[in-house]
Amino acid sequence: MSPENNPTIVDPPVHKRKSISRRNFIHGSLSFIGLAGISGVISTTFKIENTTVLLPPGYKIRIVARSGDFCLANSDHRWHWAPDGGASFATDDDGWIYVSNSEMDNGGASALRFDRTARLIASYPILSHSRRNCSGGATPWKTWLSCEEVSDGFVWQCDPKGLKPAVKCPQLGRFWHEAIAVDPSTNQLYLTEDQEDGCLYRFTPHILNESGTVDLNRGILEVAIDDPVIQGLNWLPIEDPSGSLQALRYQVPNARHFNGGEGVWYFDHQVYFATKGDDCVRSYSIATRRLEIIYSANDYIFPRLTGVDAITIAPNGYVLVAEDQGDMEIIAITPNKNVIPLVKLSGHDGSEITGLAFNPEGNKLYFSSQRGETGQASGGITFEVSGDFDSPVWSSYEIEQAI
Repeated sequence: MSPENNPTIVDPPVHKRKSISRRNFIHGSLSFIGLAGISGVISTTFKIENTTVLLPPGYKIRIVARSGDFCLANSDHRWHWAPDGGASFATDDDGWIYVSNSEMDNGGASALRFDRTARLIASYPILSHSRRNCSGGATPWKTWLSCEEVSDGFVWQCDPKGLKPAVKCPQLGRFWHEAIAVDPSTNQLYLTEDQEDGCLYRFTPHILNESGTVDLNRGILEVAIDDPVIQGLNWLPIEDPSGSLQALRYQVPNARHFNGGEGVWYFDHQVYFATKGDDCVRSYSIATRRLEIIYSANDYIFPRLTGVDAITIAPNGYVLVAEDQGDMEIIAITPNKNVIPLVKLSGHDGSEITGLAFNPEGNKLYFSSQRGETGQASGGITFEVSGDFDSPVWSSYEIEQAI
């Protein structure tokens, strides 16, 4: 997105934050002790231009795109401002594509294409004429679902290769969309809502279209409710996905409300999602319908992880959670519910970490600092971290235990 257009970012909904945080308690360079001293971690410090990054030993990092800059010397495509949700897709030449949303009021999404050696070979837009595209989700049929985070927001289905026009999906509802996860065994979609009284939704497609992909314009949209009989979640239909008469989250009186729905991810018959308002990460078992909190900042005196936001799953099965402000870290939650730091950015206090996504091989992690060192939408930076995420050195870090 070109700076000459002078776009403006729309602030997201305000959520309650903890009054005492690690950032407020331990200032400046002392926060690095959390990686090097308090938790017994030996980390590697990288200096990239004006950014200091802490990583586990043996890992490397590079900048692959900056907001407003040409991604390639021979390209007329500039990387968009305020990069947000992202995902990666394998290509036929053993390379991959990383897609990224733009959380601007004139929104959209773009893509970076890499060859098998991780060399950037192309960049291009895949969505335009949309609004404040926050997060989204990749589908098993290899499309990107880009979510508009506005009161009457749509979901757009996009072609990562940029060869087909993006398609609006009204049946997925009009609301404050945040992120989407897809169960590949059923093609059911799970959708989060970024409001203090937001809900968790599920969309079940009816049929496949002629090309063999899921038709997202035919199906049933439902909202989660608490079911005391099964001691878990059940689902009731939304009568009016358009929200023309009443907001979706109020159409079912006993709908379960979550405080600020953020990232959501499917893995091994579980749906993981974060709620920023109460700094929690939950898992939903599709088989048992049980809901469980796997992380809560309230369980710690000085929580390592605050401002929970984007989510992905590492190749070793750890849940990775990005911070919106907080300490500007990417934190891993282990199967034993311990927390381990993976990445820490310094000098990005006015930003947030977004767009977590692994390449298909699982040895490169992409993410963005949405507003970079400047704290402005024009300062966004997209990074690539390379390392062994399947059997990573950071799995043996001394961890911070809950109280």
